[in-house]
Amino acid sequence: MRILFVGDVVGRAGRTAVAEYLPGMIRDWALDLVVVNGENSAGGFGITEAVYQELLDAGADAITLGNHAWDQREALVFIERAPKLIRPANYPKGTPGRGAALVDTKNGKRALVINAIGRVFMTPFDDPFAVLNQQLDACPLREAADAIVVDFHGEATSEKQGIGYFCDGRASLVVGTHTHVPTADHQILAGGTAYMTDAGMTGDYDSVIGMQKEEPLRRFTTGIPSARFEPAAGAATLSGVAVETDDLTGLALRVGPVRAGGRLEPAVPAFWV
Repeated sequence: MRILFVGDVVGRAGRTAVAEYLPGMIRDWALDLVVVNGENSAGGFGITEAVYQELLDAGADAITLGNHAWDQREALVFIERAPKLIRPANYPKGTPGRGAALVDTKNGKRALVINAIGRVFMTPFDDPFAVLNQQLDACPLREAADAIVVDFHGEATSEKQGIGYFCDGRASLVVGTHTHVPTADHQILAGGTAYMTDAGMTGDYDSVIGMQKEEPLRRFTTGIPSARFEPAAGAATLSGVAVETDDLTGLALRVGPVRAGGRLEPAVPAFWV
């Protein structure tokens, strides 16, 4: 199976990059599954139903969230009728929506997509290790799902790496989101799980993690907030990670970074070109 994970989409610039590049990637690389992190896709904070549909229309098969899941209040309501929208599974009991979803792939198979959020340097929610263990036990790779993608939304590199090793051999891909900077450690772990500490953001990199530079710099230098953060609106880079899995095991055979457009150096998976 050919899987593309697209890192945090930030604002209109990020959505424009998705609309511009994703349909061609799906066509040219014959992608079977596309997962997009959309927690910053509506004005840089949260997601709306219209934006959710926009990402689906561009080719996403599932959309994951994170700590900004509820910044747009309508998400608390429409998530119940959005089966492909997945919020962190370790949010407290009773939180609207779902933390995992079994979705149909473009080639007629089934993929489990799980979202979890970290606790180190983040608002502490339920134990992500315990929640992921429960989800992976309930829907084992190959027995119940042809592929499993885990989006771990966290701040600390160490916690993300810990999650990767914890899931090794039980997931096709474990990929980190949230920090908005792509890492260079894409690899296949010993048990066969593809891993990348952070997929990076799909947004304008002439920015401070996707936001116009002036207000973050003002706060760093004075400690005084004087305006709200606004998403940078320049040409965006679509950032993510590509994985090809073994149909017999569901584990990864190849992994590589993906970058298109904007300021960052382009990267394409050589194994699909």
